[in-house]
Amino acid sequence: MADRATRPTTVWSRPERGARGPAPERSRAQITTAALALADAEGLAAVSMRALAQRLGTGPASLYRYVGSRDELLDLMADAVAGELDLSVAPAGDWLDDLVGLARQSKAAHVRHPWLADLNDRRGEVLGPHAIDYLDHALGILSPAPGTAGQKLEAIGLLGALAVLFARRESTATSSSGDPAARAAHLAAVAAEGRHPHLLAALTTADAPPPADRDAQFVRLLRRLLPAMLGQGEGFGQGES
Repeated sequence: MADRATRPTTVWSRPERGARGPAPERSRAQITTAALALADAEGLAAVSMRALAQRLGTGPASLYRYVGSRDELLDLMADAVAGELDLSVAPAGDWLDDLVGLARQSKAAHVRHPWLADLNDRRGEVLGPHAIDYLDHALGILSPAPGTAGQKLEAIGLLGALAVLFARRESTATSSSGDPAARAAHLAAVAAEGRHPHLLAALTTADAPPPADRDAQFVRLLRRLLPAMLGQGEGFGQGES
């Protein structure tokens, strides 16, 4: 009972509508969907209660019947994206493969919604129901893995941070007019001048990955770091999936 008394109030801990007043014209889900579309089209800064109300064809005051503030709206948006991840597939038995698959889903969600990384930077640690489902699912995948509960939580945190980092790189590459192959050629030409011997050696190593193959880099990094974090050093020798 003490936990219930001290639990912080969130948008999910309140009923979607009060017991009094007119019947609601919309739902939180509909409002959140409209906010996602606005952020996808114009960026996170464009998401305001006034702009959202205009998009929905209503007055800003009416939206406060469903959400108490813009911050609560942002919480709903972040959790809606977490709900896009498919957690219905049962673990295949290899925790590393399963966790890498989950990480790739997370990265893809951040690529679809580039504003999400900025939102994560600004928000607190409020976890909605979909985000909690994700965390529990990831811990379930890691149940047969070595390591303590704390190490597993840290590994999940690292997974999320890398998903954000690589999604940002993909979004930047997509929106930029630069050619990844041209940038790689420029780097190789600079290294070949002989003033950067360590860089030259790294670029000419037989197993050096193609610079533009970011998804393969993402998978390779996860497959090396996650086992190491959980005390399974041999993960550094594993290949890609």
